[in-house]
Amino acid sequence: MPLRAVGVFALAALTLTACGSSKPSESASTAPTATLAIWADDQRAAALKPFAEQFGKANHVDVQVQAVSKDLQTNFVTAAQSGKGPDIVVGAHDWIGNLVQNGTIDPIQLSDSQKSGFADVAMKAVTFNGQVYGVPYAIENLALIRNTDLAPTAPATIEDLVAAGKALKDAGKVTNIMSLQVGQNGDAYHVYPLFASAGGYLFGTKANGDYDPADLGVGKPASVEAFKKIAALGEKGSGALTRSVNSDNAIPTFTGGKTPFLISGPWAVADIKKAGLKYDITPVPGFAGGKAATPFVGVQAFYVASKGKSKALANEFITNYLTKPELQVALYQANPRPPALNAAMDQVKATDPDIEKWLAAGKGGAVLPAIPAMAAVWDPFGKAESAIVGGADVPSTLAGASKTISDAIAK
Repeated sequence: MPLRAVGVFALAALTLTACGSSKPSESASTAPTATLAIWADDQRAAALKPFAEQFGKANHVDVQVQAVSKDLQTNFVTAAQSGKGPDIVVGAHDWIGNLVQNGTIDPIQLSDSQKSGFADVAMKAVTFNGQVYGVPYAIENLALIRNTDLAPTAPATIEDLVAAGKALKDAGKVTNIMSLQVGQNGDAYHVYPLFASAGGYLFGTKANGDYDPADLGVGKPASVEAFKKIAALGEKGSGALTRSVNSDNAIPTFTGGKTPFLISGPWAVADIKKAGLKYDITPVPGFAGGKAATPFVGVQAFYVASKGKSKALANEFITNYLTKPELQVALYQANPRPPALNAAMDQVKATDPDIEKWLAAGKGGAVLPAIPAMAAVWDPFGKAESAIVGGADVPSTLAGASKTISDAIAK
């Protein structure tokens, strides 16, 4: 899903520093008095630097924005627990459960006025166990992206999509009915809209709306029936889903004109525009007679590290500086995704017609579970999906995945 960093970074201890002079002088009065360390991926880091410098000058702080090459969440937890982490980390909202469980981030305090300035789904995403843990800046979800030269009309159902794609394939105009990444290990995130439309579910919910890790739906009858429908789209069915389409080639298959349909997120648009394709963005179509094909909705956010050395500055930066539209617009410009701040959204949607389409595609979507138990789901669920797309028996495959997930959650 979203946001793959390619920057280079060596983990290092970043310590609080004090500067001063025994003699009053202009340089002494304006010299940095503390260090504020921020970890982000390379794109976020590039967008943040000029604003971090402004914050630093205004507050006499040396703000160090560091780009992390890979495994940002894992590296942050490891470094934070050893006292060598940053003061602020930028990442997906579904990290929250793991970060809280490991004691690496603190709740933050936003006023009611500040909270009301964000999209409701964004605030819901960064709220865990009744407390707000991050300041959101971007919203992302899957949609159907259509090559309008090949498919001028949006399909109403997944069956309509398959029929249109198959007709084009039979006519020799494309090689693939659709492009939805599966690969050898599957992809729970990308198949979820179809899984949900067919009646499947991952976790039930408690009375307050929070996900309930005790109610695992993967092996339940409704999820088995859902995967039977997904199997019918697989290699022994219509062939719309295939393991040969993976995270590396899903977008190129579309931009290369090999398929009329791509199910992906905002991160795909830059390559589509570069390829010069005419495209449109609409909600993922569901199964005929089924539920809506609701995608997961994810949010990117800023968090205050529990063991940061400049926590007061970190809180000031993300609660009072990041809540202004200028920085959120800059982050959008670095990698266009709908901003979480309503004022920033109003600014960018005037010049980017795709924004409203992404929001429409995510309407009613399920907030990506941030509970720690979700970490146990991704791999077994994905492998079960891949096996079923390849023709494996649905009930026994899901029973095995459910046991693996349940055992991992129990630990």
